[in-house]
Amino acid sequence: MNTEEATNTAIEASQNMIEFMDVHKWFGEFHVLRGIDLSVAKQERIVICGPSGSGKSTLIRCINRLEEHQRGRIVVDGIELTDNIKNIEKIRAEVGMVFQHFNLFPHLNIVDNLSLGPIWVRKVPKKEAEETAMYYLEKVHIAEQARKYPGQLSGGQQQRVAIARSLCMNPKVMLFDEPTSALDPEMIKEVLDVMIELAQEGMTMIVVTHEMGFAKSVAHRVLFMDFGKVVEGNTPQEFFANPQHERTKLFLSQILH
Repeated sequence: MNTEEATNTAIEASQNMIEFMDVHKWFGEFHVLRGIDLSVAKQERIVICGPSGSGKSTLIRCINRLEEHQRGRIVVDGIELTDNIKNIEKIRAEVGMVFQHFNLFPHLNIVDNLSLGPIWVRKVPKKEAEETAMYYLEKVHIAEQARKYPGQLSGGQQQRVAIARSLCMNPKVMLFDEPTSALDPEMIKEVLDVMIELAQEGMTMIVVTHEMGFAKSVAHRVLFMDFGKVVEGNTPQEFFANPQHERTKLFLSQILH
């Protein structure tokens, strides 16, 4: 790459929060991501849907190097994801992730769960980290549970704690990997409501979910994945009203009742 091309690439990357360029990923013989090209603008909200095994979760797990891609390029906030450990740590500090299962430490109370990352990664003093934890627990409407342990909370409450924990790191991007799929139906709304509030504040978000009501109300773009490829992407209005691919039409007919 010559200097001019490098400059153009840097400018292009600076206008987007995340860039996938011809990204491939294999698990052994299984080709799970097949030439992904995707740009995510700052403050953009993207919902990714698709059948099980289509590569949705793997795609977002590549953004903070929980999974390693084997071909192509991924650039997050101007930093390319390579084997450079320092760059991986920088990106992980800027990218919050919320999983299906809450991944809270059962032996720590809620405030301590939230304080741990800022203290260890950002070297924030304990008192300041605890104040930040309380601020975000208020934000997700669960401050009264601060001194309880994860096992004393409902699934919906634990997932809201997990969201607050990510926010304590002051991330630039939030990734959600099917955040409501492990929850009982009555708990789903409380988690989605918190995510909607986040969206309204301008957080860059990528959400893997089958909650199509959420996609319609929050997403700037909805992407449909199948067999490791982004088959279709459009505004929610167009995606649901006028799907272009037969595979997308079939998927929507199965999940929209």
